[in-house]
Amino acid sequence: MTAISTEKAPAAIGPYSQARIAGGLLFVSGQLPIDPATGEFVSQDAVEQMKQCIRNIAAIAEAAGTSLSKTVKTTILLTELSGFAAINEAYGAFFEAPYPARATLEVSALPKGAKVEVEAVIELA
Repeated sequence: MTAISTEKAPAAIGPYSQARIAGGLLFVSGQLPIDPATGEFVSQDAVEQMKQCIRNIAAIAEAAGTSLSKTVKTTILLTELSGFAAINEAYGAFFEAPYPARATLEVSALPKGAKVEVEAVIELA
């Protein structure tokens, strides 16, 4: 297994890798809506947070030699499921059919007070 790390996405805030390669897949850890250039959340808006999470995943995918278009599965964690429709619409702009498999879950809290966190499994090559 190979660890993947890039400065174009926020550094891990705990004892984990940004991503790991195993079995021809890239497993991307949950990404918070942190702008890697500033180290701060891009916004307090959940939709803007989700977009930054996906941009962080895309940067990690690129560092691993693959791309967001090869995404197999994502998991979206939201602190307020009531915002699902807007999140869903913005999410759809990042992908084309056939869309990745996905789970969306409401959670009571996320690290650093984020409203959104997204993780992904992406095919290599």
